[in-house]
Amino acid sequence: MSHEIVPVDPIDVPSTSYSRPILGPRDDSPIGQFTRSLTFREHVSSEPFDSERLPATLASEIQRFLRIANLVESEEPRIAYLCRFHAFEIAHHMDRNSTGRGDEEFTVRRRKEKSDVRELKRVYHAYKEYIIRHGASFNLDNSQREKLINARRIASVLYEVLKTVTSGAGPQAITDRESIRAKSEFYVPYNILPLDKGGVHQAIMHLPEIKAAVAIVRNTRGLPPPEEFQRHQPFLDLFEFLQYAFGFQNGNVANQREHMILLLSNTIIRQPQKQSSAPKSGDEAVDALMKKFFKNYTNWCKFLGRKNNIRLPYVKQEALQYKTLYIGLYLLIWGEASNLRFMPECLCYIFHHMAYELHGVLTSAVSMITGEKVAPAYGGGHEYFLANVVTPIYRIVEKEAEKNKNGTADHSMWRNYDDLNEFFWSLECFEIGWPMRPEHDFFCVESLDTSKPGRWRGMLRFRKQTKKTDEEMEDDEELGVLSEEQTKPTSRWLGKTNFVETRSFWQIFRSFDRMWSFFVLSLQALIIMACHDVGSPLQMFNANIFEDVMSIFITSAILKLIKGILDIIFKWKARNTMPINEKKKQMVKLGFAAMWTIILPVLYSHSRRKYMCYFTDYKTWLGEWCFSPYMVAVTIYMTGSAIELVLFFVPAISKYIETSNHRIFKTLSWWGQPRLYVGRGMQETQVSQFKYTFFWILVLLTKFFFSYAFEIKPLIEPTRLIMKVGVRNYEWHEIFPEVKSNAAAIVAVWAPIMVVYFMDTQIWYSVYCTIFGGLYGVLHHLGEIRTLGMLRGRFHTLPSAFNASLIPHSVKDEKRRKQRGFFPFNLGTGLYMSFIKTRLLFSQGSDGQKNSMAKFVLVWNQVINSFRTEDLISNKELDLMTMPMSSEVLSGIIRWPIFLLANKFSTALSIAKDFVEKDEVLYRRIRKDEYMYYAVKECYESLKYILQILVVGDLEKKIISGIINEIEESIRQSSLLEEFKMTELPALHEKCIELVQLLVEGSDEQLQVEKSEELHGKLVKALQDIFELVTNDMMVHGDRVLDLLQSREGSGEDTGIFMRVIEPQLFESYGEWRCIHFPLPDSASLSEQIQRFLLLLTVKDSAMDIPENLDARRRLSFFATSLFMDMPDAPKVRNMMSFSVLTPHYQEDINFSTKELHSTTSSVSIIFYMQKIFPDEWKNFLERMGCENLDALKKEGKEEELRNWASFRGQTLSRTVRGMMYCREALKLQAFLDMADDEDILEGYKDVERSNRPLAAQLDALADMKFTYVVSCQMFGAQKSAGDPHAQDILDLMIKYPSLRVAYVEEREEIVLDVPKKVYYSILVKAVNGFDQEIYRVKLPGPPNIGEGKPENQNHAIVFTRGEALQTIDMNQDHYLEEAFKMRNLLQEFLRNRGRRPPTILGLREHIFTGSVSSLAWFMSYQETSFVTIGQRLLANPLRVRFHYGHPDVFDRIFHITRGGISKSSRTINLSEDVFAGYNTTLRRGCITYNEYLQVGKGRDVGLNQISKFEAKVANGNSEQTISRDIYRLGQRFDFFRMLSCYFTTIGFYVSSLISVIGIYIYLYGQLYLVLSGLQKTLILEAKVKNIKSLETALASQSFIQLGLLTGLPMVMEIGLEKGFLIAFQDFILMQLQLAAFFFTFSLGTKTHYFGRTILHGGAKYRPTGRKVVVFHANFSENYRLYSRSHFIKGFELMILLVVYELFKHTSQSNMAYSFITFSVWFMSFTWLCAPFLFNPSGFTWEIIVGDWRDWNRWIKEQGGIGIQQDKSWQSWWNDEQAHLRGSGVGARCLEIILSLRFFVYQYGLVYHLDITQSNTNIIVYALSWVVILATFFTVKAVDLGRQLFSTRKHLVFRFFKVFIFVSILTVIITLSNICHLSVKDLLVSCLAFLPTGWGLILIAQAVRPKIEGTSLWEFTQVLARAYDYGMGVVLFAPMAILAWLPIISAFQTRFLFNEAFNRRLQIQPILAGKKKNR
Repeated sequence: MSHEIVPVDPIDVPSTSYSRPILGPRDDSPIGQFTRSLTFREHVSSEPFDSERLPATLASEIQRFLRIANLVESEEPRIAYLCRFHAFEIAHHMDRNSTGRGDEEFTVRRRKEKSDVRELKRVYHAYKEYIIRHGASFNLDNSQREKLINARRIASVLYEVLKTVTSGAGPQAITDRESIRAKSEFYVPYNILPLDKGGVHQAIMHLPEIKAAVAIVRNTRGLPPPEEFQRHQPFLDLFEFLQYAFGFQNGNVANQREHMILLLSNTIIRQPQKQSSAPKSGDEAVDALMKKFFKNYTNWCKFLGRKNNIRLPYVKQEALQYKTLYIGLYLLIWGEASNLRFMPECLCYIFHHMAYELHGVLTSAVSMITGEKVAPAYGGGHEYFLANVVTPIYRIVEKEAEKNKNGTADHSMWRNYDDLNEFFWSLECFEIGWPMRPEHDFFCVESLDTSKPGRWRGMLRFRKQTKKTDEEMEDDEELGVLSEEQTKPTSRWLGKTNFVETRSFWQIFRSFDRMWSFFVLSLQALIIMACHDVGSPLQMFNANIFEDVMSIFITSAILKLIKGILDIIFKWKARNTMPINEKKKQMVKLGFAAMWTIILPVLYSHSRRKYMCYFTDYKTWLGEWCFSPYMVAVTIYMTGSAIELVLFFVPAISKYIETSNHRIFKTLSWWGQPRLYVGRGMQETQVSQFKYTFFWILVLLTKFFFSYAFEIKPLIEPTRLIMKVGVRNYEWHEIFPEVKSNAAAIVAVWAPIMVVYFMDTQIWYSVYCTIFGGLYGVLHHLGEIRTLGMLRGRFHTLPSAFNASLIPHSVKDEKRRKQRGFFPFNLGTGLYMSFIKTRLLFSQGSDGQKNSMAKFVLVWNQVINSFRTEDLISNKELDLMTMPMSSEVLSGIIRWPIFLLANKFSTALSIAKDFVEKDEVLYRRIRKDEYMYYAVKECYESLKYILQILVVGDLEKKIISGIINEIEESIRQSSLLEEFKMTELPALHEKCIELVQLLVEGSDEQLQVEKSEELHGKLVKALQDIFELVTNDMMVHGDRVLDLLQSREGSGEDTGIFMRVIEPQLFESYGEWRCIHFPLPDSASLSEQIQRFLLLLTVKDSAMDIPENLDARRRLSFFATSLFMDMPDAPKVRNMMSFSVLTPHYQEDINFSTKELHSTTSSVSIIFYMQKIFPDEWKNFLERMGCENLDALKKEGKEEELRNWASFRGQTLSRTVRGMMYCREALKLQAFLDMADDEDILEGYKDVERSNRPLAAQLDALADMKFTYVVSCQMFGAQKSAGDPHAQDILDLMIKYPSLRVAYVEEREEIVLDVPKKVYYSILVKAVNGFDQEIYRVKLPGPPNIGEGKPENQNHAIVFTRGEALQTIDMNQDHYLEEAFKMRNLLQEFLRNRGRRPPTILGLREHIFTGSVSSLAWFMSYQETSFVTIGQRLLANPLRVRFHYGHPDVFDRIFHITRGGISKSSRTINLSEDVFAGYNTTLRRGCITYNEYLQVGKGRDVGLNQISKFEAKVANGNSEQTISRDIYRLGQRFDFFRMLSCYFTTIGFYVSSLISVIGIYIYLYGQLYLVLSGLQKTLILEAKVKNIKSLETALASQSFIQLGLLTGLPMVMEIGLEKGFLIAFQDFILMQLQLAAFFFTFSLGTKTHYFGRTILHGGAKYRPTGRKVVVFHANFSENYRLYSRSHFIKGFELMILLVVYELFKHTSQSNMAYSFITFSVWFMSFTWLCAPFLFNPSGFTWEIIVGDWRDWNRWIKEQGGIGIQQDKSWQSWWNDEQAHLRGSGVGARCLEIILSLRFFVYQYGLVYHLDITQSNTNIIVYALSWVVILATFFTVKAVDLGRQLFSTRKHLVFRFFKVFIFVSILTVIITLSNICHLSVKDLLVSCLAFLPTGWGLILIAQAVRPKIEGTSLWEFTQVLARAYDYGMGVVLFAPMAILAWLPIISAFQTRFLFNEAFNRRLQIQPILAGKKKNR
């Protein structure tokens, strides 16, 4: 392999004769080409290379030299040449196969010194001096900071080059480049903490808590001498010691060093004051971290009965060092563990042994066996830990994952992450030893013979050997000492561990057997009660009834026997790792279950025969109870359940028994669940338990009452009638004519009822969820401020609520609150919260209150400014919504935003103008409206203030002062109405507006002199008019003011008449003296006040509707509402918990490119779409840019701003990053408010940040310490190497947001032993001066993506996150500044106990921002909103079963990194990776809460196809959850009622949906049986059984799910809470008019199809939806491919069933009853067939229909083959559609065949109803029907053969052949009609009979494909399947084509699809027209 670097074309760069540091990046660097060889051309100038497009192999080694060369090129060309030459030498050294190196091949640039060494030294020292001079300064602006960073980078690189040159050019100098680079002290890349010498002057390093943490980590006193580890210098810190001791990587050590310091510092600062006053000790902080980090490890040791290896000395200082070392060791293990991080107990095993070795090294312990010092087994060398510990286990994970075969292999054939991890839950894990024995069974991946004896004897011996003292165990197992027999290689594959994921619907019963048993037993009891006609529950205690009801225990025993059999069957493949005691227990359980199954029925039958007891026979109380042997046996049988019931009421005891490792409790709990490490001690408090128990008791009571009264009891009498009727004449050939009691008819009637019985609990759960969720929302102030009117009305309370919620309280306030706190802490979540907060605020001192008002004003203005930056509001709205910040705020004077005061002043003038009563009445009337009073007062004060500045003449000042005194005096004396004529107020109002407008116009700095003079004259005139109006027209005593003017004239009499004539008038200038100061002084505050005064005077009613943007209104309303909700008190930023945000990214859009914005290939351009969908925001954007239209933007070169504007409205990464970086902005502002004094607050946050550099640096330091954002851009390295524009977009994001970090995986080839080998690195980068700078590089054991992609992507980047909390954000999410202010409150939730334990996951509310245009997006938005609000609200409290449903939950980071991470990643089974994090957390005794006071934006798919793919993916994920170990353990370990909550809120919803659809099939096929067999006719005529009410109830219950009411009810409740119930009702009606029922019914089909199919056959996979920003038309063939099997086939089947039922039902049956019962089925079949076309934009446009028909025909006829995609050929699609069957087992295939047999029922029943049969019911009739089918098949085959033989060359022959066949068929039909009375009806019925049969045969052929593939039978199956698909396509297409002829249909479709857009007056028609045009 060779590498060639091809430089760019030479560009002349002038050389200068002077030398100075180059401190700024160059923007004109040309872009060159770079390929993978290293040869140097002759006479190549040292010109700029494209340093960014380098192969991954070379980038990390030479990129910094090439960048510096480009940077210094213009000033120091020779230096640039030397840097490049050095880079080429390194590249050549890395690849010896390169050719042509040497400096003689370069053009030698003119140097300024005599030698290269002197040249390098000169430039190096110049930069070094610059660094020394400026390095310690805080007062650096951004440009100076960039220069300093550049200087450090250049000096660091020059140092390396200089050392290499001075030490010789040999290979050794290149080889030692790492050590040379390490000695360079000028620039060491860092993430947050600059821990090198050059970073000591940075602000973050001066924080006391950072200093204390650094001191702890650098305390190396007492460590073993470095010479023991081949190091010649003292250890710098504890992490370096651990690195040399155990062989960790440099990048890992550097990463975890910073990680540890930040964790320590954040923990130290939160310690109580008395401890944190001496931060250098840090004992409490380290202890807190020890407790968090090693809680799982110590529990693991206790579980296995092992003593943990964390051993501490008694000396306090030494103990602190040991603790730090143990934490550091765990972090280093975790940081390098790669995929092993998903296996937490595996990490515990590794840590257990390494901690033992660490203690031995620290104490210089001597091994009792070897007699030598204890030394690390894998210590010393570079990457030893990775190579010898991580890689061997990783290889096992990788090889096992390969056996998955991309999801097609059965789960039992390979071990996933859980299986491998759970091996470490048993003592057998210690057989692996340390050093690990590679021959151990754990490392075997091949499934070999597992039947060899002796293994378990070896394990038993091992267990006996482990019964030693602790010291013996340590010596044995820590050193891996095992007996010779144990170390003998066995080469056995262990198989599954503890659980086998088996595809079976029995898993649903097995996981929740208690629930199903309860429902079955309850059903039996209800049927018995109904048979006895029980009307009251008390009647059950009647002896006969009670005795019958007692039979349920026999059923219970049978169900337990089934459960025991299933346990053994499903655990069979895990037998190799199952303890022998567990095997014995399973067999004993099965034996007991079988025993009770025999004993109870025998005793019951015996009791009924011999023990008939009645209450009247006994006189004593005891005798009233009939004790029979059966009852005694039942009592014994129920003993275990009784004990469980007792423990249920005392959860604390139950928890203690489960978690205790004492031998007694282990023995007591042995009979119960298997003893596993997880799933123990999950009990809640008694209060929580009571709440969810009460909830479920209500649900179950309602369910059973309804089922008994409306389903079961009404069915008893019809059943008795059916049983009495004897059916003798069947209308078909009855196979079992001797069966008595019409059993089949009873089954047909009862089966739908039974199905609904097991489903309708989901309905009642939904009803009570709506009720309880709504009540909870009301109690928690949800929707308290819903509209703009409510916001204006409550705005005056916002400052107090803001202060109580978001401003940290002083110690005095806390004490005061505790004294006043009469209510418990958790009771604050109720109605008292706002009261307590308000009292708290107003109990503060006045200073604090005024200061908090200023803080509110500052934060409010920042929020409004963010709205303007996001273009949600215009400039005018910005002015109307901001609050002025001035010193008046500190004095308590509030100046409310203008939009609150809109029209208030005008209204006050109108009131006062004609007011005739007293002044007090006028005052009270104005004072009644607070905002009107403020408006009047502010206008008056503003006018006074402006006049005082404007008027400077002495006389004029006196006159103005006199007028003001008159006004104020009349106000004091309440004589204003008497002394002033208010009728002239409107005229005065107009004059004031004119005056202020002139002042605003005159404030323009570019005003010309002539214009200024003109305005001056107008201003004088306006002042004179006002003066005349006030004194002459308004003031009753205006003469008092005029006397002042006359006194002036009188004083001038001695100057003569001439002077009086020419003297100027009032306010006019004379000479150089001006009476008015115009233009006004240049003051920003004065200009702002004048502008505000003008708005107050002129703003009208329209301002009351601002902001006009709906999203801005929603955000403001929610922010205001949230301030009144219960949230923890805000700490100061410095004391808050630190957190990180992690966003995984693969290849999704980052920013829309310019080309994408304007492309119209598939639909309208994105920018055109955005303009029409967001017209107000587009207008605001143009206003902000100062452009009139799109063309003007392009002319001014603002394409980048245009890209950002469009990208921020799509589901792009840039939108997510912008939103999440608001957290940092909010933290900086809050830190500023914590530290700033009043003057700083008045000056403003932005101004202070610019002027006060030390303060700005401190704010940045705090923000860095508390917040980190990492985006895991998995493909960034590959994109960068390939020159992908996405890489530049990511770099632009890092440049825009300097604190953003990007993690990615680098794949590159390295030469290992002369063999190229792929090596993988996990890398973290940041932007430094326009380039990406590598910070950490951690080598991986192999490719990280061996499981599901997203969790693996998160896992590789999680090591680079920081803090104690971690928020997971997907890249389709958004955040808002106003919500970011509440993050520190949210993080305090981790310190609040929720029941027994503090939370470990904080759930957050989401707002779906994609529901504003199409109806589908609206439906999806509301559905999602109801789940993420009212649904999760109930799950968290009271049900206590909320899990992690994706984003944006916040994790307790330390809890989760020590317990397997934030998701699970096993291929296929963890498809829904997020929810498994919730399962894992709950099983490991975590607590998950839900908080509604903070919301995050979220995008969803907006088209039906995208929504369906998403629904399919979720359904696939739920089916995999159904067979997972997590669901099984939750179902088994929860108490009964919490188990019900778990079921109905997870897989139960999908199971119920599936059952509801199955119920329809059961009902229709049951009716089909009754109709075709003739039973229905007999029942109606003889038994008089006509309309069975229970069936109507059952179908109505099914409709509840079908029509989407399960989500509809919570949706209506949530909308009602947040928007008002009238709006909720209106929206619900509108949704129905927009065909919401169609959408939900169609979604039901998607869920049930993919859920059921995946459980049966597998095939779960991730389905990318694309997240398209434009709603586009999908062609017919695409819709058919997507919905053919999931909807169309089932829709046709239902329709055929209904048609057959309609044709042959008995005429005496009520048509109304038939219509009522079957309406929902007709609706479902119609929806499943038509919805994809109804919801397809432009689906009924004729031009598009024609194009779709062409595409369809081309697709259906195209032949498939290798490489032909399914969207190109029907054959390829048909083969892909059967992919789920390829990996399916024999059982699943047999079940598929059995289900396919239902299609033969049509043929069997209908052929006997043909007129041609003449009522003959002989079996020969059915046999002859198969002859007809075979003849049809042969005809089809003949036509196909004819096409193959003749269609190519002999067209005429083929046509004659087809004519011949047609004539033959027609002849046969005519003959049969004449001879055998074949009728037209027979032809129709024959089609209904034979078409389903053909489809059934196709399904059977697909199921047995492996047996018939390659035969002619399979070829014929393909031909037949193509014919069926073509026929179904034509039937579906024909109605569309007919409707497309009617223009009104297209218009109607557009209206209901985009009704929301029409209501917002958006321009949908141009979008659709654009689509049509572009097609």
